[in-house]
Amino acid sequence: MITISLCMIVKNEERNLGRCLSCVADLMDEIIIVDTGSGDRTKEIASEYTDKVYDFQWTGDFAAARNFAFSKASGDYIYSADADEILDETNRERFRVLKENMYPEIEIVQMYYTNQLKFRTIYNYDKEYRPKLFKRVRSFTWIDPVHETVRTKPVVFDSDIEIIHEQEENHAKRDLEALCRAGREGGLSERLFDMYARELYFAGDKEDFANGEAFFEAACKDDNIGSDQLKEALSIMVKAARVLGDDRKFMKYTVKAVAFGGASEICLELGDYYMEQEDYEEAAVWYYNAAYETESIFDTHSRGDIPLKKMAECCRNLGHQEEAEYYEKSAEEWRIQSERNC
Repeated sequence: MITISLCMIVKNEERNLGRCLSCVADLMDEIIIVDTGSGDRTKEIASEYTDKVYDFQWTGDFAAARNFAFSKASGDYIYSADADEILDETNRERFRVLKENMYPEIEIVQMYYTNQLKFRTIYNYDKEYRPKLFKRVRSFTWIDPVHETVRTKPVVFDSDIEIIHEQEENHAKRDLEALCRAGREGGLSERLFDMYARELYFAGDKEDFANGEAFFEAACKDDNIGSDQLKEALSIMVKAARVLGDDRKFMKYTVKAVAFGGASEICLELGDYYMEQEDYEEAAVWYYNAAYETESIFDTHSRGDIPLKKMAECCRNLGHQEEAEYYEKSAEEWRIQSERNC
């Protein structure tokens, strides 16, 4: 049977750490806790489960902290967990069975990460696969009988284990500050660019948009940017202009976004713009486009129940009661179907 090292980075997690460790401690052969500067009882709680508790000076780099934790592991596999994760009895047993029956050629095990919509930040779905268990030492082997080559893609197994993400508070503000800082320093990969845009769209406040405006405006002017990133940057600039009350930039980037193909988020912002001016006919045109004529970039609701409800509001303001009831019913049907798909 394989051995597993649990590796965690923590800070001020006295409310969550004991609950997390009690779920997994008996499944692990080694527990490594890396503390990045707690001022509460986190380290004391960690010491109840392991003597391998390390301090790591926080640099603002989560990857560096996790690499340090992984460097302390000695097991065959490393299980990476956060303090706000829980395994119930069903999934503890699934984990135990996996451990007892792991094929040695498997290098990464993915597990379902659930409860994603609790704070509705960057997610449109309630669970997704995430890599959680990693082979500590990877063996390279030759493949193909002719023109042989070294296999570089890892062997990944999608398990049926479900991890409950029991997040107690929204971390968006912390993440947005880190992403903004990385953007200023030129350290955003394509993946982080997407995450920054999504987190800002869903959870950004006026301060966050003001901090991120220069980064996304520069992205809109970058001739080397990819089309997907340009759409995201334009969408953020449109919303930023609305949040910051800059009508000139709102019209400038709305026109650019529509010329580039548009998106339901853009149409929704235009609908809201005309709704605020009580121009319900024009608002209805853009809400209709959001719901039926465009695709979403960030939020699937922007082409579903949100514009449909607002269509109903426009119809009611225009005295079209029957149409209002139709769109309200359509919005509810869309919401129910969406929840089933999650």
